[in-house]
Amino acid sequence: MSSAQERVWILANYSLCTGCRLCEIACSLRHEGVIWPSASRITVYEHYPGVPVPHYCVQCPDYPCVGACPTRALRVDQVTGAVLVDPSLCTLCLKCVEACPGRVPKIARGKLHVLICDLCSGDPACVRECSRAGYNALKLVKKPSSTNVKHYAKPPELLAEELGGRVFT
Repeated sequence: MSSAQERVWILANYSLCTGCRLCEIACSLRHEGVIWPSASRITVYEHYPGVPVPHYCVQCPDYPCVGACPTRALRVDQVTGAVLVDPSLCTLCLKCVEACPGRVPKIARGKLHVLICDLCSGDPACVRECSRAGYNALKLVKKPSSTNVKHYAKPPELLAEELGGRVFT
């Protein structure tokens, strides 16, 4: 990051995503040390053939997941703006999932806490791998205004529906 106080954000260009899922592999390797896509903090959904939708935390300006957590297991990283999970406090109550407009927090079998993108401390493995592969569907940018961010804070099936409508009409 260029500035210690600059918050970052992952911008998805859906038209460039091929659905290769290299982002899921890079994320699970970074966080789990093995290829475990279901434990990746980014998930690529393909509700319509040929319309892949990378889905991840967009750090909503009001952080509804953080506010909904009854055990304070979630907090906002003051440098990156990412939501951080304290595994020792998470009870898997799923209040964060209910509060999230995109239903992003997820559970992977064998994990005892929710998984949410932590932006890899400002250097997301998913973005690096997507760029290295030449797809550039994911890009790290300075966090935009809240109105732009909220467009991405939707369940993946709604995003796919919007994209599918553009592709198939």
